[in-house]
Amino acid sequence: MNKLLYITAAVAMACAASTGHSYEQGDWILRVGATTVSPDVDSDDIYLPTGLVAKADVDDDTQLGIIPVYMVTDYFAVEVLAATPFEHNIEARGKGAIQGTNLDAGSTKQLPPTVSLQLYPRGGLSGWQPYLGVGVNYTTFFDEDVDNQLIGLLGSLTSGAVNGADLDLDDSWGLALQAGVDIPFDDHWAFNVGVWYLDIDTTAEITAKANGATAAKVKFDVDIDPWVYNVGIAYKF
Repeated sequence: MNKLLYITAAVAMACAASTGHSYEQGDWILRVGATTVSPDVDSDDIYLPTGLVAKADVDDDTQLGIIPVYMVTDYFAVEVLAATPFEHNIEARGKGAIQGTNLDAGSTKQLPPTVSLQLYPRGGLSGWQPYLGVGVNYTTFFDEDVDNQLIGLLGSLTSGAVNGADLDLDDSWGLALQAGVDIPFDDHWAFNVGVWYLDIDTTAEITAKANGATAAKVKFDVDIDPWVYNVGIAYKF
């Protein structure tokens, strides 16, 4: 991603001389693009029945990003990162006696709205528009499901006693950092590349069911901490 940003900045400087595009106080900017959440996961050990141990992993997902920006001054702006709901598959990676055994553990949907204060160092100047930002992220999880593969393992470890399970993930508040650039190609339109780092920590709880009653509970912390990438277009109103 660092290499991509360097290339983007070089292209932007080449474009700068050919356009009068600038950001000034009172401008609204709308960025729309393909937004990818790529988790960098670190989880507590998950202690399964009979002493087996696993760790959680979470896969990537790409959705439509809708990112409005308001220029408070020529140099500072407020941005909101919004998107259609991301859906992630969760995998349990075995440790110790079951190392190398990876199970489909479940899935969840999430929305990570993020509000950032941005600095535009070229404030008021025409041409390419790099920016840096710092803000707050709130991530809410919903539609959590436990995969049949994990339910089957729990059942086999308990001689068939477990025949269902529920998954619950706590919502998260955390720090957000970002960098990006708009590459203008006329007075209103620009290409956009942006990257965020989001601090997302949650506590997961799996409740195993036996004929509808609670048979066991497993609780563990997960640091999801994703890198988020957006590639798209921007329009200045």
